[in-house]
Amino acid sequence: MRNDPRVTKFGRLLRMTKINELPQIFNVFRGDMSIVGPRPLMDVSFKLYPEHVQQVIYNCKPGITGIGSLIFRDEEKIVSDAANPQAMYASIYPYKGALELWYQKNASLYTDGMIIFLTAWSILFPENRLTHKIFKDLPPRPF
Repeated sequence: MRNDPRVTKFGRLLRMTKINELPQIFNVFRGDMSIVGPRPLMDVSFKLYPEHVQQVIYNCKPGITGIGSLIFRDEEKIVSDAANPQAMYASIYPYKGALELWYQKNASLYTDGMIIFLTAWSILFPENRLTHKIFKDLPPRPF
């Protein structure tokens, strides 16, 4: 959640700039993760995916960034601003699942390159609106 009192000012800066994700590069070097792929999830979040998505989501290695991370770059704010954060999570995950299925169907060097570019772009320009312009065939957002 945004404004979590347990997070220090420095921690907020790390989260905002996504620098806190950099240690995962060691997992990439070890072969446990890739640069692009579905984000690794805690079990409680994984169970929010529809059953058919749970069965195939990790057909590819989890990644540091991915299409779901781009679309929901500010998920923390979306959930924090919701009247019912749990209900918001429950509505986000079916769409995230559809995005991850889209990624598996469209995985290519081009797609991965564009996701890496868009990730860097969204860090520099947080109000990024390029993702839907570049990937015009993404599943429509249900909310």
